[in-house]
Amino acid sequence: MNQTERLYRIDQLIHQRKVVPFDDLRAELEISPATLKRDIAYMRDRLNAPIVFDRDQGGYRFAPSQFGPQYGLPGLWFSDREILALLTMHRMLVDLDTGGLLGPHIQPLVARLKALMGTTSDSADEIMKRVRVLPAHNRPVAPNCFEVVGHALVSRRRLEFAYFTRSRNVHGLREVSPQRLVHYRNAWYLDAWCHRSEALKVFALDAVEEARLVERRAREVSLSEVDRQLGSGYGIYRGRRLAWAKLRFSADAARWVRAEVWHPQQRTRELEDGRFELRVPYGATPELEMDILRHGEQVEVIAPDSLRRRVAERLARASAAYR
Repeated sequence: MNQTERLYRIDQLIHQRKVVPFDDLRAELEISPATLKRDIAYMRDRLNAPIVFDRDQGGYRFAPSQFGPQYGLPGLWFSDREILALLTMHRMLVDLDTGGLLGPHIQPLVARLKALMGTTSDSADEIMKRVRVLPAHNRPVAPNCFEVVGHALVSRRRLEFAYFTRSRNVHGLREVSPQRLVHYRNAWYLDAWCHRSEALKVFALDAVEEARLVERRAREVSLSEVDRQLGSGYGIYRGRRLAWAKLRFSADAARWVRAEVWHPQQRTRELEDGRFELRVPYGATPELEMDILRHGEQVEVIAPDSLRRRVAERLARASAAYR
């Protein structure tokens, strides 16, 4: 049996028999004395197991619980490769979490993962240095705001906050029932029921000011309804009335775009001359327009006419700015 299985078996034997002699443990596990000593030392040093050798009773037992680190075998054990994968994901999270919102809360997990790695050939710290994520255009959120919002989500209470609506350049007070947090394109958003407008809304957390808990239960909205109203269109501000955009990309741009997922329900078509057609559903247009504009002359909006005109107008204004 591997070390993980041995540790569980040692734990089980001592709990069942209360006191287990060294030779009985070794015979049960079919391992050498040196291996058994290493396993017991690992449980003491890494897992805080209160294993003591009782000379009067001639065996190992668990000492009574005391103040300090608590012992307990974890519900899940990971292989070295799985631990490396988790540490890699942590490195990615650290790079993305430039506001320091999540790092302090997951640091105990990282410390345990490093301990579980023991003396494997690859250092945990070295592995984490070899992964780098470069966030672009991120919008930091105040840590206290993030924690208040998270607490409201978990406790199912309402939130009150001052909110800056950038599209209208307006500040206002909102009371909301939070439904879920969304991380999208290096920014955090809150899907919530707005009690002022009596509707589901999306709020950018970096535009939230002075958030506080309200001593009222949050209004519950099923996540399927949240998805239906907020999750069907394009981008984060998706809108309810959907239309389909038909975009035609040049053969040059197609080499990249055909590998991209713009929307889970997108539809694609390869053209004989190497060009590529993409159809996506959308509600609100600003985000889709920006994604179209970043391809410049390499894409043409075929339909609908309203979207085609808006993109053409923005391109004309951009061109005029350089004259």
